[in-house]
Amino acid sequence: TMLTAISMSAIATNGVVPAGGAYFMISRSLGPEFGGAVGLCFYLGTTFASAMYILGAIEIFLKYLVPQAAIFHATDPLGSDSAMLNNMRVYGSICLTLMAVVVFVGVRYVNKLASLFLACVIISIVSIYAGAIKSMTHPPEICMLGNRTLVRDRFDVCAKTVIQGNITVPSQLWEKFCLPGNMSSAQCDDYFIQNNVTEIQGIPGLGSGIIRENMWGNYLQKGEILEKAGLQSVDTHGALDNFGMYVSADIATSFTLLVGIFFPSATGIMAGSNRSGDLRDAQKSIPVGTILAITTTSLVYLSSVVLFGSCIEGVVLRDKFGDAVRKNLVVGTLSWPSPWVIVIGSFFSTVGAGLQSLTGAPRLLQAIAKDNIIPFLRVFGHGKTNGEPTWALLLTGLIAELGILIASLDMVAPILSMFFLMCYLFVNLACAVQTLLRTPNWRPRFKYYHWALSFLGMSMCLALMFISSWYYAIVAMGIAGMIYKYIEYQGAEKEWGDGIRGLSLSAARYALLRLEVGPPHTKNWRPQLLVLLKLDEDLHVKYPRLLTFASQLKAGKGLTIVGSVIQGNFLDSYGEMQAAEQAIKNMMEIERVKGFCQVVVASKVREGIVHLIQSCGLGGMKHNTVVMGWPYGWRQSEDPRAWKTFINTVRCTTAAHLALMVPKNVSFYPSNHERFTDGNIDVWWIVHDGGMLMLLPFLLKQHKVWRKCKMRIFTVAQMDDNSIQMKKDLATFLYQLRIEAEVEVVEMHDSDISAYTYERTLMMEQRSQMLRQMRLSSAERQREAQLVKDRHSLVRMGSLYSDEEEEVVEAPPEKVQMTWTKERCEAERRNRNNAPENFRELMSLKPDQSNVRRMHTAVKLNEVIVNRSHDARLVLLNMPGPPRNADGDENYMEFLEVLTEGLERVLLVRGGGREVITIYS
Repeated sequence: TMLTAISMSAIATNGVVPAGGAYFMISRSLGPEFGGAVGLCFYLGTTFASAMYILGAIEIFLKYLVPQAAIFHATDPLGSDSAMLNNMRVYGSICLTLMAVVVFVGVRYVNKLASLFLACVIISIVSIYAGAIKSMTHPPEICMLGNRTLVRDRFDVCAKTVIQGNITVPSQLWEKFCLPGNMSSAQCDDYFIQNNVTEIQGIPGLGSGIIRENMWGNYLQKGEILEKAGLQSVDTHGALDNFGMYVSADIATSFTLLVGIFFPSATGIMAGSNRSGDLRDAQKSIPVGTILAITTTSLVYLSSVVLFGSCIEGVVLRDKFGDAVRKNLVVGTLSWPSPWVIVIGSFFSTVGAGLQSLTGAPRLLQAIAKDNIIPFLRVFGHGKTNGEPTWALLLTGLIAELGILIASLDMVAPILSMFFLMCYLFVNLACAVQTLLRTPNWRPRFKYYHWALSFLGMSMCLALMFISSWYYAIVAMGIAGMIYKYIEYQGAEKEWGDGIRGLSLSAARYALLRLEVGPPHTKNWRPQLLVLLKLDEDLHVKYPRLLTFASQLKAGKGLTIVGSVIQGNFLDSYGEMQAAEQAIKNMMEIERVKGFCQVVVASKVREGIVHLIQSCGLGGMKHNTVVMGWPYGWRQSEDPRAWKTFINTVRCTTAAHLALMVPKNVSFYPSNHERFTDGNIDVWWIVHDGGMLMLLPFLLKQHKVWRKCKMRIFTVAQMDDNSIQMKKDLATFLYQLRIEAEVEVVEMHDSDISAYTYERTLMMEQRSQMLRQMRLSSAERQREAQLVKDRHSLVRMGSLYSDEEEEVVEAPPEKVQMTWTKERCEAERRNRNNAPENFRELMSLKPDQSNVRRMHTAVKLNEVIVNRSHDARLVLLNMPGPPRNADGDENYMEFLEVLTEGLERVLLVRGGGREVITIYS
């Protein structure tokens, strides 16, 4: 407690401490989660303390003040122990109700009674010291049978026989151990017959040297008789053993158990800090008052221990209810001038302590409720018009009643010991954390503290919890842990500049610096995502499924940065940027994406994206993978900037050596609430790109949406490839990667270029040429698009009749084979004649052979993919790189469209130029 008081003094003098005391200090030092958890534990401890004090008062009342007031008696079938417990339950409930009414009427009455209770305590302490001095002259006697201690109030004379006149007659003690009959032939207890009855001094006094016998421990089991080691006895057992006549232990004792029972006597150190709001100068009063109070009580306790051990016989010290001294309190027997001083003083001090606990606990609960960190406690923040916490008092009374129903002081005491010890533990932790972090705001006026002292106090609190009762300790820590996780789950919105946040900053700084030491190893590679989002005119996320996909890929873990660009001037668009950030954060919360949001303002969108790619992240926590959406409707768009920005981003990610993922048809991707119970994730592994295609399905399958899907890997074999050996090699590679997947090798032998391929290439080039040469109005451009569409339809329809009479109309250079029908040729000529003059020029274009070859590859590959993976849940493809010359950008978009045509969900993947997966452990 002294170490805790030092830590508490440092925290209490580091700023103003309003109402709430220990809870306020812990929550503002360690954050709302720890504050709420420990605050509620401290509240429960204080509430159970009120139950303990009430039980103590009722025990004094029924044992020593008015024993005849007992409702249940030992003659009941329930037995003496049960009778006493039931008496305490009844009277304890009545006492609790009366105390709650007093507290409800007004706390000012409790404060007025505090002085009376303090006076009772002081008089009691003085009477103990006076009695210890007087004990040297008038020691009381206790009766022993052999070495066993007898219950003294059950007989009048400590002897087996008494002389009445000239006749020796059996004493009351004889009658307890023997059956009625003639003394010479009476049947008696063997132990009673073979052992003598003696009287010894119960309190020999300071000069007796009894302290030598009492120096060492003597722990008893429940029901074990109190025996004095120095007395002679013959240990025998007969048929009439009368154990009710002996003083015995009512519970099994041990050092650890007694620590838990005794500790509540030292739990009052927070009384001053709990009333911090009422003190004139809390920063001066709390350290001085608390430390002096602990010093005073420690001296009283230690001197009392020495005095008791020096004055009182060992068997009497272990006599819990004073059975050996005619049912008097042992301490009362020692005191002077009368045992009633101690009895009355103890009764009033326990009643006063119970009132103080019933006053403080509801105010602590009210302070927690007003902070609004635990939603369901909000109702307890309200009270009467004068601020008295009515609802909190009602709950406190109900919880205290649970302690009353337990009815045993020895069972209630360890419970509140756990809660108080946990509170003290976190006070020490808070001081140690603040001191070690050296936060600029840590400037306590109390200078006599050190982190090592706080750490020692914390360690001792934890050790004491498990020493006194390991199972209670686990329960208390479990309760605190559940409260902590509940507050964390609810998302405590309070920001108090706490030490845990400072600790997180220090840990993050340390970790970031460690990451900078060397380049990351392949085994440590994981996708650190930069998700590029597009916002609509109302600043809403246009494609939220991009975030859904990112959360599934990360399975809720890892680094995710969500970026977006607002076009404009930073000074003018600052408010718009903040609104966009908030919209994105809200969507991230809905989609459960753990990460950071960054919105930049730039004059051009493509420049803003380049800024994000270059500057997002910090040190080793930079992104290594970019996720962006497909530019839907790029063909119909009047503004070519959309797809030009897309291709520019592809080029920038390649230049920055970053991996790239483009989910196409992202609107069809599953939400986090969907579950695929079957199906395949198909990987089309055309070129090796560092293993991204292998790793991504594995990561997706960690998420519950994709967990049941199977993984298939396809690779393409050319004419001169050994497809059987390729399949074996790939299967071996996957086995070494510890990835379970089905392997298939697809052979592509058909090298003939079809008319469809040729026409698709021609249409692509004509459109590019047309948009470059002509400045068309919106209406004209629509008409031009319709002409291209009509012509495309004719080409597709003509191919359906390719089995009829055919004739080669024209053959492009390099022997590209085409097939035409007569009807189709006529339709084509009519179409050309009806077109505008400039369009007719476009129709006479000859396609570039490199484009034809690219288109041929795209068409053939698409046919194979659609044939094999048309029913796949997701298809992963290598994304070809954009052309070096920007003139071919539109053609590149067309190639990608052809490659992915007819597939529902496609993920285009481009590696970052480094290995991301390894076969080595």
